[in-house]
Amino acid sequence: MAFLELDGLTKSFGALKVVKGVNLSVDKGKLVCLLGPSGCGKTTTLRLVAGFVPATGGEVRVGGKTISSAQSTVPPEGRNMSMIFQSYALWPHMTVFDNVAYGLKLRRLPKAEIVQSVRTILAATQLLPLEGRYPGELSGGQQQRVSLARALVIKPEILLLDEPLSNLDANLREEMRFEIRRLHDEFRYTTVYVTHDQAEAMTTADIIVVMNDGLIEQAGSPEDIYIRPATEFVARFIGGTNILTGTRGNDAALCDGGLVLRCGSGTFAATGKTAVSIRHHDIELSSDKPIGDTNVTFGTVTRQIYLGSHRDYLVSIAGGEMVRTVAPVNVAIPVGQTVWLHFPPEKCRALAQ
Repeated sequence: MAFLELDGLTKSFGALKVVKGVNLSVDKGKLVCLLGPSGCGKTTTLRLVAGFVPATGGEVRVGGKTISSAQSTVPPEGRNMSMIFQSYALWPHMTVFDNVAYGLKLRRLPKAEIVQSVRTILAATQLLPLEGRYPGELSGGQQQRVSLARALVIKPEILLLDEPLSNLDANLREEMRFEIRRLHDEFRYTTVYVTHDQAEAMTTADIIVVMNDGLIEQAGSPEDIYIRPATEFVARFIGGTNILTGTRGNDAALCDGGLVLRCGSGTFAATGKTAVSIRHHDIELSSDKPIGDTNVTFGTVTRQIYLGSHRDYLVSIAGGEMVRTVAPVNVAIPVGQTVWLHFPPEKCRALAQ
């Protein structure tokens, strides 16, 4: 039996339906990322789990016990969960030690036990040398680690994180992604993590749940979501991809302009229009025509950008499609020149939707 279950969970604000029947099962000790664009319902789903808002329909269950439904809701303080917000929400007049100890003091634990628990978690989060400092004396990354330590020290059944790295600069965000994953591997709390950042989800999650318009589009491991997207929305949202449309032929998509695309995975639409996804880095670009006609077309370079590790190209192909691809820095083809593109069949994924 799953430890955390969302069963037909819905939430409406008046006539606006924000969460539309979400079903999700999370095993104990797993880290699940709710990933999606702004307005997709991921934060509302997290708040339903936390108990900050009541459910309109469906249920939230923990360990088989219903904690949220349309009929009744266990208040947040009765759920044994910890939540970390975008803002660090630290007490500015308390030291690092006192901020982390706050939840344990509310539980009236013996002083010696509080000291031992706090220093153990401060050591795990690499904050022990900073225990006497105040939040205003810390960097953003250090403050976020204090928030993590405060959430973990009370040993919650479930840890909830609401875009916790959004206030950090790019370098700190990257550092903290690995820190969150390291701490999860050490403590193995059941965790629900909300983000709109694909890199955060790929780095931290056991399971990524891609949400769109209040529904789950796809749930799976980071590798499953990236390599085997189930829908066009997931393919576009996770990683850079091109979506080429055409009409289904005999085991191929027949695109405007004569491009014939055979695919190594996925499923074509049964009839009519279908789509094919191929990642930017999987397309082979050259000045010379490849051998064969299947999965090959020509086009004109309309943009070329040098990015240090590679060059980013935008190519206009027959039929009016624009294809984005990348190439090594030594492949320097000027704007306006004709190029050939090869779409390896094993890298092409057919999409029925």
